[in-house]
Amino acid sequence: MSRMKSNLPRRNFLVFAAATALLPLAACQTATRTPGKIAGGSASASANLQAIRSSNGLGGLKSDPGLERAAEQQAGYMASAGRMSHSTSWSHGFASRMRDNNIHGPAAENIAKGHMTLDEVFARWMASPPHRRNMLDPQFTRFGLAYAQASKDSPDRYWALVLAA
Repeated sequence: MSRMKSNLPRRNFLVFAAATALLPLAACQTATRTPGKIAGGSASASANLQAIRSSNGLGGLKSDPGLERAAEQQAGYMASAGRMSHSTSWSHGFASRMRDNNIHGPAAENIAKGHMTLDEVFARWMASPPHRRNMLDPQFTRFGLAYAQASKDSPDRYWALVLAA
């Protein structure tokens, strides 16, 4: 007569070990919030960008719906995550977002957060050498701008400006 040995204690141990190993990963996940209004702002920003570029001897930029969509995605993500970032998740950064939106070639992105008007956000970007360099890059001919309110009742906005050749 053969006896079957029960694997129940071993199975319980493996389930417990797997659950314990995954617990720290669950704590690392980013909590998401519900952002307020998400809106494109390219039409409103055309005059700002035209003034900035023409005062520096450059031609204007044309508003692009695909770039505005990419900017809306980024602004919405930042508002949901409650932090500024050029990426939206592990291994999904700016370059991936450009590819996903069928944007090819040179591109750059400026982001900002705060209770700022359109004029104020452009003034801050112009005061920051890396952001200024993006807006004054002569190879760029198109742009998209968007913002997302941090929450429905918050005056803070997450801004994203995407520039491309």
